[in-house]
Amino acid sequence: MSDVVIKAENISKLYRLGNVSAATLKADAAKLWAKVRGKDDPTLLLAETNDRTKKGTSDYVWALKDINFQVDRGDVLGIIGRNGAGKSTLLKILSKVTAPTTGSIKVKGKIASLLEVGTGFHPELTGNENIYLNGHILGMSKREIDRKFDEIIDFAGVEKYLNTPVKRYSSGMYVRLAFAVAAHLEPDIMIVDEVLAVGDAEFQAKCLGKMNEASKKDGRTILFVSHNLASIKALCKKGIYMQNGMIQAAGDMNEVLTLYKRNSLGAFELDGFTNLANRINRCASEGRFAGFLRFTSLKILDKAHHVATAFNAGDEILFEIEYEAFEDVENLKISILIESADTLSPVASNAFIISNNPVLKGKKGKVLIRFHNLSLPPGDYLPYLWAGSLQNEPYDLVDRLIVNVPLIEIVGDKNTKLAQLNSEIQILN
Repeated sequence: MSDVVIKAENISKLYRLGNVSAATLKADAAKLWAKVRGKDDPTLLLAETNDRTKKGTSDYVWALKDINFQVDRGDVLGIIGRNGAGKSTLLKILSKVTAPTTGSIKVKGKIASLLEVGTGFHPELTGNENIYLNGHILGMSKREIDRKFDEIIDFAGVEKYLNTPVKRYSSGMYVRLAFAVAAHLEPDIMIVDEVLAVGDAEFQAKCLGKMNEASKKDGRTILFVSHNLASIKALCKKGIYMQNGMIQAAGDMNEVLTLYKRNSLGAFELDGFTNLANRINRCASEGRFAGFLRFTSLKILDKAHHVATAFNAGDEILFEIEYEAFEDVENLKISILIESADTLSPVASNAFIISNNPVLKGKKGKVLIRFHNLSLPPGDYLPYLWAGSLQNEPYDLVDRLIVNVPLIEIVGDKNTKLAQLNSEIQILN
């Protein structure tokens, strides 16, 4: 029988937007009267779902709503979701930094939380002093800290700065020391938020190895939040996908990741980018280039010219791209790059000259880029589009950071090796 160490039942968290103060006297009176009569808090009825992309009509929002899950001893649970999904709020409730508005949570064992850089550190104290301070906060005795002290220092790699106040540390040094303390003081449950993104690649690999060892060798339970999908996939066997303060999926990490990537990275109409005018108006705030020319549609097609998102290794894949010029532009070059959705590293790219002549205002064009042999290992991939002049003056850019792009899934033999992809372009109009 499994040993449950965390059990969350109907956890919800309500926040009031705008003002920091609790509420008006009238609202407090309404809450008290409802409590006397054994009724629900009336403000709960006013709260809206936590969808940060839509303007709300209420001052109250559910940061979390009806969260239910349990974690067994020794599990490594990955929690994923877009910014604002409620991941950090959930971890703060688990760490008892804040309390849920409704519901209950039961935790069995000692928790070490690393929710943000420097949690539990005092900026005026030295690294040496903060090790003992943070250790005591985590419930360790001085004898236990003494026993682990050298290991902590060796892991953190900041021995030279031990007698320096941590307020003078870089963010990377800060997180190195904070993680080293949390990882070496033998908690039953370790909760790690996105803070590892501050560290360099070598330190991140060391941390992932330490967490993997703590789970497999020592049977510790780990809850890990990260936007690095490759790290999540490598470390976690189970996962939770959160969206708008609610759990969308829970279970096998690979299945949860697949759903998340399809919803988050592929959520757009395959027959064209939605609402072009709004995209152009938002270009400045999104960091896009001034709108001389814009991509207006992207279709991913199979060999038969049918819209598709899943391909076998070695298949032919076509990208049908439409664009429109809003000003006269100096000739036109289009580049396409395909990158891994897990590692975000490029696997194939090519650039094509569409016109050596100026592209006039109002011109609409369509091109078809064909990759003849999609020899990619199984996995998920993302297209990246760029338009510019022959002198590489940028006109438009479409990647996962700016607009949602379709996710390409490659299935087939796991032993497929990455090969040179042959591609060509056809101008349709």
